[in-house]
Amino acid sequence: MHSRKLAHIFRVGNTIVASPSFLYASPRFGLISRPDCMIIEGETPAVASVTTVDKLANDMAEAILSGEFAPGYRLDEQLLAQRYNVSRTPVREALRQLATTGLIEIRPRRGAIVTRVTPAQLEELFVAMGELEATCARLSAMSMSPTERRRLQALHDRMGDPERQKDARAFADDNHLFHTMIYAGAHNRALEEMATALRRRLSPFRRAQFQLEGRPPRSFAEHEAVVSAIIKGDAASAHAAMLNHVTLVEQSYEELSAG
Repeated sequence: MHSRKLAHIFRVGNTIVASPSFLYASPRFGLISRPDCMIIEGETPAVASVTTVDKLANDMAEAILSGEFAPGYRLDEQLLAQRYNVSRTPVREALRQLATTGLIEIRPRRGAIVTRVTPAQLEELFVAMGELEATCARLSAMSMSPTERRRLQALHDRMGDPERQKDARAFADDNHLFHTMIYAGAHNRALEEMATALRRRLSPFRRAQFQLEGRPPRSFAEHEAVVSAIIKGDAASAHAAMLNHVTLVEQSYEELSAG
């Protein structure tokens, strides 16, 4: 076992994922965790440097969801660059990333405008996400290799650390990897791509839920039911547990919004 600092980019199955907290290379490579990126097992993967785009997109998403950037507000690239102390290039990339979530719309000659996501639209997205993730969990219970199951259990165990749960951003990053591993564990490329694309649209809302007091430990408890079923190979229970989990994610975001 060895450790070293690595760039925060990883591959799970057929998906490239960037995260400020974890790096997961592929089924050939081990799980690499923060802060020192310790490789649990396997070879050292080839990695590439990533920019501040993901963090910038997350920061802007938080500003939108908090109401600081209200619907209809024009997001000026130069002002954003000054606010976040970066050049306009990562701002432009972050805006493009946010556009895929539906939080903003990039219009000709007007630039990026904050959109209004209605409760009905959000409900439709969460219903679809629940069905896709539940199917991924069911197939993971049937298809995950012993190594994949061990990695999932190891990540879940780390997420149970009370100190880690106090850091909402870190827990959100862990959570992103947790679900990504289950998408890959389904061993179905089409399903993995659909789940990843839909999760990208819901990502700001799913991350926001962890600002709700007590949400990380509750999320961990919901994950426990999912992981237990996958490890046991109980496909029906994995499906039910994940569907329940995503439903509670939606309810948590609604509670946060109402507050």
